[in-house]
Amino acid sequence: MTDASPQQRGALVVWFVGLLVYLLAVFHRSSLAVAGLAATERFDISAAQLSTFTMLQLLVYTAMQIPVGLILDRFGSRRVMLTGLVTLTAAQTLFAIADTYAVALIARVIVGVGDAMIFVCLLRLVNTWFVPRRIPLFTQMTGVLGQLGAIIAAVPMTLALRELGWTKAYLLAAAIGLVLLVALLVFIRDSPAERSASGPAMSLTTIRRSLGESWEHPGTRLGLWTHFTTQFSATTLGLLWGYPFFVRGENLTSGQAGALLTILVVAVMAAGPVLAWFITRHPWHRSTLVLGIVSAIVVMWTIVLTWRGDAPFWLLVLLMVAVGVGGPASMIGFDFGRSFNPEHRMGAAIGIINQGGFFASLVLVIAIGIILDWRTPGGSTAYTPSAFRWAMSFQYVLWGIGLVQIWRYRVQVRAVIMRDEPEAYGRTRELG
Repeated sequence: MTDASPQQRGALVVWFVGLLVYLLAVFHRSSLAVAGLAATERFDISAAQLSTFTMLQLLVYTAMQIPVGLILDRFGSRRVMLTGLVTLTAAQTLFAIADTYAVALIARVIVGVGDAMIFVCLLRLVNTWFVPRRIPLFTQMTGVLGQLGAIIAAVPMTLALRELGWTKAYLLAAAIGLVLLVALLVFIRDSPAERSASGPAMSLTTIRRSLGESWEHPGTRLGLWTHFTTQFSATTLGLLWGYPFFVRGENLTSGQAGALLTILVVAVMAAGPVLAWFITRHPWHRSTLVLGIVSAIVVMWTIVLTWRGDAPFWLLVLLMVAVGVGGPASMIGFDFGRSFNPEHRMGAAIGIINQGGFFASLVLVIAIGIILDWRTPGGSTAYTPSAFRWAMSFQYVLWGIGLVQIWRYRVQVRAVIMRDEPEAYGRTRELG
């Protein structure tokens, strides 16, 4: 047995415990998706106010990406992930006992803060613990398996809310964090050599230079708009508006709505490895693949929204599959960041790119709530199928902007490579 074997087993343990923490973060992030209607009754709020829960959560998550990346470089994955887990547990406890809209809003803001600290820490652990040839595999597995948290939020959380009620269901969810807190403290190390590693403090000048150089490269911007355009439809349905849309907009049962949200997550998980294989074998066609996936999502939404009467269940299944593929397609944005940024500014590039999809989701969540209230007279929450069709149609605005920008920066990136790095083009054709 070689010396590498114990370290490799240690890497698997660290990754598995970190993955469980990420699963819980995704669960907390997605738990409101099936509790939206219950929240409108508990807090006596409108659709726009309901949207504010997810809006603030996404806003905080998005705003925290770059600061968390810098903090991670300074204090290491273990301490930052520990802080994130404690924050999430406290936030869900507060959300469970909240009996006013204001307190519930504060709780969802804190959820966004804690959530922002988990995924980037886990990716950093993968890059530290695994040998280079295994990093892409475990990075993809992290993203794919992490979506199980959304499955847990879709079906079991629906049952918990129905059987236990609001407070007990959310307290039970929060309690899971206490168990994982112990596992994190016992098993997670920043590296094989150090339990907790610290990096040098970064000056304001260094931060500005790193962010500026990352933003200036069109490859980073291509990654940003890829993330922006592919992710928002799946994120918005999974986080908040999918369940109300299926129940009120398509007149499905709660069980059918939960099943469709589960299919959405399964599609995300199934598509991830396939897309990873494709972009590894055909890097030249990455942005072409992105354009094709977005086009398929647009086509499926168009068929559903223009269908006379309620769309048949099989068509909604196809919609969820198409939308679900957009989730892992957003990860192609990070592949652009990796390709066109050196190691010393990789964190800044990933932070910039990761804001794209969540910003788009934030805009869409707000817009849907506003449009639903506009199309539903008298301040009622009895939203009609027509109101939902109006609201979901706002996605075309975001798709239009995103597709134009993907095409724009795809052209610029190819021009830069052909002009400045023709040998790289000839050797790998590693371009969107």
